Amino acid sequence: MSVAIPFIAFLLAGGFAAYHRLRLAVWAAMTVTMLVACWLLGANVAATLIAAFMVAIIAVPLLLPQIRRPYITAPLLKFYRRILPPLSQTERIALESGSVGFEGELFSGKPDWNALLSQPRAVLAAEEQAFLDGPCEELCRMINDWEITHVHADLTPELWDFVKRNKFFGLIIPKEYGGLGFSALAHHKVIQKISSISTVVSTTVGVPNSLGPGELLMHYGTQEQKDYYLPRLADGREVPCFALTGPFAGSDATSIPDYGIVCQGEWNGARVVGVRLTFDKRYITLAPVATIIGLAFRMYDPDGLIGDVKDIGITLALLPRDTDGVEIGRRHFPLNSPFQNGPVRGDDVFIPLSQLIGGEDFAGQGWAMLNECLSVGRSITLPSTASGGAKMGAVVSGAYARIRKQFGLSIGRFERVEEALARVAGTADAISALAQATAMAVDRGEKPAVPSAIAKYHCTTMGRELVSDVMDVHGGKGIILGPNNYLGRSWQASPIGITVEGANIMTRSLLIFGQGAILCHPWVLKEMRAAQNPDAQAGLEDFDRNLFGHMGFAISNAVRSFWYGLTAAKIGKAPGDDYTQRFYRKLDRYSANLALMADTSMLLLGGKLKFKESLSGRLGDVLSQLYIASAMLKRYQDEGCPEGDQPLLAWAFHDGVHKMELALSGALRNFPIRPVGWVLWALIFPWGRRAQAPSDRLGHRAASLLMTPCDARERMSDGVFLTPCANNPAGRIDSYLPKVILADPVERKFLKALKNSDIETLDFVSQLDEGVKEGWITNEERAQLEELRAITLDAISVDDFDVHQLRAASYYDQQRPNAAREAA
Repeated sequence: MSVAIPFIAFLLAGGFAAYHRLRLAVWAAMTVTMLVACWLLGANVAATLIAAFMVAIIAVPLLLPQIRRPYITAPLLKFYRRILPPLSQTERIALESGSVGFEGELFSGKPDWNALLSQPRAVLAAEEQAFLDGPCEELCRMINDWEITHVHADLTPELWDFVKRNKFFGLIIPKEYGGLGFSALAHHKVIQKISSISTVVSTTVGVPNSLGPGELLMHYGTQEQKDYYLPRLADGREVPCFALTGPFAGSDATSIPDYGIVCQGEWNGARVVGVRLTFDKRYITLAPVATIIGLAFRMYDPDGLIGDVKDIGITLALLPRDTDGVEIGRRHFPLNSPFQNGPVRGDDVFIPLSQLIGGEDFAGQGWAMLNECLSVGRSITLPSTASGGAKMGAVVSGAYARIRKQFGLSIGRFERVEEALARVAGTADAISALAQATAMAVDRGEKPAVPSAIAKYHCTTMGRELVSDVMDVHGGKGIILGPNNYLGRSWQASPIGITVEGANIMTRSLLIFGQGAILCHPWVLKEMRAAQNPDAQAGLEDFDRNLFGHMGFAISNAVRSFWYGLTAAKIGKAPGDDYTQRFYRKLDRYSANLALMADTSMLLLGGKLKFKESLSGRLGDVLSQLYIASAMLKRYQDEGCPEGDQPLLAWAFHDGVHKMELALSGALRNFPIRPVGWVLWALIFPWGRRAQAPSDRLGHRAASLLMTPCDARERMSDGVFLTPCANNPAGRIDSYLPKVILADPVERKFLKALKNSDIETLDFVSQLDEGVKEGWITNEERAQLEELRAITLDAISVDDFDVHQLRAASYYDQQRPNAAREAA
């Protein structure tokens, strides 16, 4: 036994140092001290000397830079440069356009939770809250989504006038240019509220405040462009669109075939140097009504009129709608969601260089400009739209499930319905936390490239899953379109968010992990830059520092993964209260797992990892779930750790942990180098995969919150339009919930007495008459039951139509003359 003791001490010291990320010199000193203690306590001398020799072999060359750099680092740098996958200019720009926030901590294997919890709380300014309570509330009251989607296929003139007059198109434009100058949080709240009643209107408001001329001009426009266009965009005199996607360039936006040739031409009666454009764009939101078109194209200067570079690169320009050669095509019709969308084409369109966004100085910088702005715009519009729909779907489904009865029971009491309600509750909680977190990242001045991809992908994907459950709960109520239907259009439109701003099927692997693995990793980007440093000595020194920092980082994450796996993450320091500390420890574990898997994958697969989309997609899922769970815990902390929210937090958290383990399991079982996968499995899952989906008991608690008036339900409904009015059947149903609950015992008492009586009448009014006569209920209780019947009927009612009401108006108008002739 005395022979093994020095080696056990060696391993324990190494494990302790790696877990706590102590410096190499500290590890060496600590190990030597332990070996001396072993010798003094009678351990085998030969074994002690062998262990000490192992320490020396590791420590001496690594601690002495004059040995380490020429004999270890330099050969490794040479090998690294050989295997380093080449970065295209497009990829380089994408990496340099984003910033790193707390998501970088999640790649560290040891997140600094204080950095998250110390971030400012989500609080609106007084004027922002007043706008939500005033113009935004009024706009929602004006919206009749059935008329928009079925009758007009557009906003009514009154709605167009209202959104322009109240500067809904100028939410993000600074006040000095006539805009509202709102924060990203306020922008998120406005879109969230509008989308809870109409995604057509929220899209119409969201696009001018997202990626497009307004945001691009604010960041890159010349002073002359800002002074002219921003006030006109803010008050709606100009309606913008941005034309990027074309028939041959969708997700691969850098391959756009649209081009512009630098030449001389006529503009406003003068001969000037400009660009002659040819382009063909489609799927362009607001294009049919746009007065100013933002355009992405590839710019060429074959005659050298503005410089020596022939292929200048992707460039952005502003085209007034009435520019000669510009053709606004007919409308697209995206899944019965008639927001303005259509193609834009141009042939032989001449514009001066002054119409380039930012002027001639920004020619060729369009891809960088788009990436920087897209990371901001993508953080808000689609996540906020999903959040508004999810929160509305959750609270109204809970109310409907309590009101609607079958077999004498509220349908929410049936376990299968309860399962769906639990998923809706937990998913809505996660979506809303994620959408708010990315908006707050923008307000902190970040350019959240990776979080925006996470938010866009997961909010829209979870939103599509949620609306499926909501439809299942509502049954026939959800599928019959008409003024009483508040779900059908959301169901139809759910794939739209999946597709736009980067198709989700690509976003998951290429952006979330592909970009995150380099941008968020604490060492990889530094190593790449060091390897490409033209100063050989400086590059060697930088690479040396980062390489050995990376090695220690990787060893630490292997040790931490194994330790957390052995202990099921039940031991360790963590922030939070008694309820949430276990959640933080679990996230520490999966953060270490992610870092270990990412390092191993990049080391062994190198450039091939780019093409292992299933692997990178699964690792992206782990990063995403870590970020979503962090957002939920941050919001829970900021709201004062409300006990009533614990079932929602727990359901969403356990669902996320289960998904993380499924993703890790899938990545390990399918790892391209099988023996490596087996070793990693032993480190990450020493006892096997243990996480389970949320339990039925937890699901029952989460579902019950949606069907019962309580503080947690109030927080879920915060920020959506629930005012009960003629054009908001969902709001009416939500308002009925307290009355239904109060009437429940009266109804049970009445039905029990009726069942035990000899009364044979089936007429409800006659039954109530008999109930009062027999003394089963009082007159006040009778009125209560009559109101219950009325509100139940309103909640479950669906629409029907005459044939002519369902025909397209254009078709019907064409047929009427024929019908008149036949009648004659």
